[in-house]
Amino acid sequence: MAEHKDYWVTSGDQGTIKISEDVVASIAARAATETDGVSGLCSGLTTEIASLLGKKNLNRGVRVQIGEQDTVEVELSVLVKFGKSVGEVAAEVQRAAKASIESMTGLKATAVNVIVGGVSFDPPKTVEDVLAPVEG
Repeated sequence: MAEHKDYWVTSGDQGTIKISEDVVASIAARAATETDGVSGLCSGLTTEIASLLGKKNLNRGVRVQIGEQDTVEVELSVLVKFGKSVGEVAAEVQRAAKASIESMTGLKATAVNVIVGGVSFDPPKTVEDVLAPVEG
């Protein structure tokens, strides 16, 4: 990946535009969590190590690297709902994050890497939930 930068910067005849890596991370996180089959984001070992080393990470489960020539690489760590196809959900996260980043920032997402950090399960049903349809 390219050298670490906090902002993507472009200058034009009307002035300068700066887009923070955190903005890109927020866009990617929102796209991922709105994807059917994703129950949330999760932080991985690399995220925890980065925070110990003082790296800024406001969006746990998302890592952004802004590159040269208006490009960006994103890594998303997600939890997939039990019963969903892990591969299909991960591919949809890639598509959604790439489309959102590119349409909202104008940056080209050269890579959207998805790490499936786990599977989430619905909370167990209570006795009342199980018996309610029988009684009612």
